[in-house]
Amino acid sequence: MDIKEKLKQGLIEELNLEDVTPDEIGDDDPLFGDGLGLDSLDAVELVVVIQKHFGVEIKDMEEGRPALQSISTLAAFIKEKQQE
Repeated sequence: MDIKEKLKQGLIEELNLEDVTPDEIGDDDPLFGDGLGLDSLDAVELVVVIQKHFGVEIKDMEEGRPALQSISTLAAFIKEKQQE
């Protein structure tokens, strides 16, 4: 399972997204607002999911805002941090 699939599965399980399958989450769909519809509380949970599943920490909003745009931006952020 690649990072994007693992992210989608983690989002669904950890954020209790009902009636959503990994296939329904587009790699470039926005995670917040009109996209998946996540909110600021979900953002906090998502940071925990990323740390728990990938061992990567998002330290602040300056670092997190660009990373949390979509599954693609999140996967790129995780790969970059894991290589450091």
